Amino acid sequence: QVQLVESGGGSVQAGGSLRLSCAASGGTFSNYAMGWFRQAPGKEREFVAAISWSGYSTYYADSVKGRFTISRDNAKNTMYLQMNSLKLEDTAVYYCAADRSYPNVYGRVPSRWGQGTQVTVAS
Repeated sequence: QVQLVESGGGSVQAGGSLRLSCAASGGTFSNYAMGWFRQAPGKEREFVAAISWSGYSTYYADSVKGRFTISRDNAKNTMYLQMNSLKLEDTAVYYCAADRSYPNVYGRVPSRWGQGTQVTVAS
């Protein structure tokens, strides 16, 4: 089973950018569709973005479309989330997720999760 570790979180001012990374180990990375989710304080975990096994297909939540870009490098066993034009409401713990089924990822039910990385957007 694949293990996932996020990195790249931190504090940034509104309008700024951050890039999150998710490193995978213990499995064949290219066999997994991947995604990003987030959970803000007092709120349920929500879907952010998903990417298919090869990276050919991507899918975004409406709230981040046009600002966030998901990508992956199968040679490096790593997925990324480039976040631009960050807003206060983007503050959350961001989780990396994986599943052999792409529909399970954008369907919000992936089987593997990372531990999360905090993103804080300040005014």
